[in-house]
Amino acid sequence: MMKAFSGVLVALVVLLQYRIWLSDDGVREAYRLRTAVDQQVATNLELKRRNDQLAAEVSDLKSGMTAIEERARSELGMVGSGESFYQVVPKVIVAPRELEPVVTRTAARTAAT
Repeated sequence: MMKAFSGVLVALVVLLQYRIWLSDDGVREAYRLRTAVDQQVATNLELKRRNDQLAAEVSDLKSGMTAIEERARSELGMVGSGESFYQVVPKVIVAPRELEPVVTRTAARTAAT
């Protein structure tokens, strides 16, 4: 009788261990869910930081003209009255070509005659 009871207990322990370690609702699933939660928390923090930046920008745009003027200058190219706009264009340096005689159609006809 005691051997049968011990055998049932061992089988029950093995079955429970199987369910804990190898089933779909076991340790692997808990680990996967914990990883998914950690990733979602990181995504939420990034989105919260972005939302805070946007809220600060909206508040700044509602409260003052300096933010509106700055945005108009940078995005729309606004120049205020009484201001001068200077655009600095970098000098383009062209490498000299190898010195080859340039043959034009007129020069080719003259050489052929």
